[in-house]
Amino acid sequence: MEKSFRMELAGRPLIVETGKMAKQASGAVLVRYGETVVLVTSTASKEAREGMDFFPLTVDYEEKMYAVGKMPGGFLRREGRPGNSAILNARLIDRPIRPLFDKRCRNDIHVMATVLSVDYDNAPELCGMLGASASLGISDIPWDGPIAGVRVGRVDGKFVINPTQEQLKVSTLSITVAGSETAILMVEGGAQEAPEEDVLDAIMFGHETIKELVAFQKKIIEEVGKLKRTLIFPEIPEEIKTAIYAYAERPLKEAIFNPDKLTREAHMEEVRKEAEAHFKEIYPENGSDIAECLNHLTKEIVRHMISVDKIRPDGRALDEIRPISCEVGLLPRVHGSALFTRGQTQALTITTLAPMSETQIIDDLTQETEKRYIHQYNFPSYSVGETKSSRGPGRREIGHGALAERALIPVIPTVEEFPYAIRVVSEILESNGSSSQASVCGSTMS
Repeated sequence: MEKSFRMELAGRPLIVETGKMAKQASGAVLVRYGETVVLVTSTASKEAREGMDFFPLTVDYEEKMYAVGKMPGGFLRREGRPGNSAILNARLIDRPIRPLFDKRCRNDIHVMATVLSVDYDNAPELCGMLGASASLGISDIPWDGPIAGVRVGRVDGKFVINPTQEQLKVSTLSITVAGSETAILMVEGGAQEAPEEDVLDAIMFGHETIKELVAFQKKIIEEVGKLKRTLIFPEIPEEIKTAIYAYAERPLKEAIFNPDKLTREAHMEEVRKEAEAHFKEIYPENGSDIAECLNHLTKEIVRHMISVDKIRPDGRALDEIRPISCEVGLLPRVHGSALFTRGQTQALTITTLAPMSETQIIDDLTQETEKRYIHQYNFPSYSVGETKSSRGPGRREIGHGALAERALIPVIPTVEEFPYAIRVVSEILESNGSSSQASVCGSTMS
């Protein structure tokens, strides 16, 4: 049955339609905000995936070039792999919805947002986020939503919800806030050196509108929502859990408390292997239960160490930072280079300058046609002591590159002041946490 629901959001009509398109999906909604239109579907596999040791959620964001009246570039004139903006928007939607699933779920869940029409004053990624929440809410997929997201700007000293393009040009900050009725789940944005208090006020201001959007979705779910299915999660027998905790807690705690990452991981692996070998003789049919229980125990020890004992696994207090060292000018034939090391996290960042003819051509749904300043982030497997072939940048690399790029944009000189294209590349050589922030620091020096 076709249904349409409407509310006003920042003075513009927001319409959610159901029951008309993609009716074979578990949940599907068409979100209209102004002249922006996004179709969002949610589906889940009937059975859990065998041998899976993590929650298999995939969020895709598909940009159709016809949405802005463009032909796709290239010889095929067909959309290919997702561009950077699509990947960043998929991550934007993924982050607030993922925590509200039961982590024990092993059924494949796929959320897809397809952008059909774009009105630049009404962000399609925010429609995709709302649609993801609404489609999950009305589906039979168990999920602890709904959530919503808004963008907060500040124009003439006043906060604005979902600012238009003209307002964004003069806004001193642009922060995307996502949350539930009671909590903030995700914050992303940038500002022209805004005070911390202003950023916090912007988040709280956005949350008030989020509450309205959540209430709007609850009405939709109440009217057209399906009965949630019951997913069967494998339970670890209490007998096994008690035995493993008693046997492995002390040696695992000793292994975790070590300042060197590689030594710590090696000792933890020794304890895990010894415990697995011991209990497989006692419970030969419960290999996956044993491994999962050891993972749970590891997390509980680290959580207790930090939240109760107020000390980190490497021995640092909560307000103590790792040793930091900085070097510049390492590479003789480049325009700028810097090595930033914090503990066992290390980023080598290289800057290249070129004439304006070398700017990056942008072929996506945004109004941007070229980029003068580009920040790229690479995370090779050797940085964490692993062996894995390099297959180009993934979602993580693109997301972290965009984070560092956004951090530096406010201090990059204008094209009038400095008429050059700028490419900055952060090569992560070691990683033991916050490599994206290391890339920001290295890039600043480079």
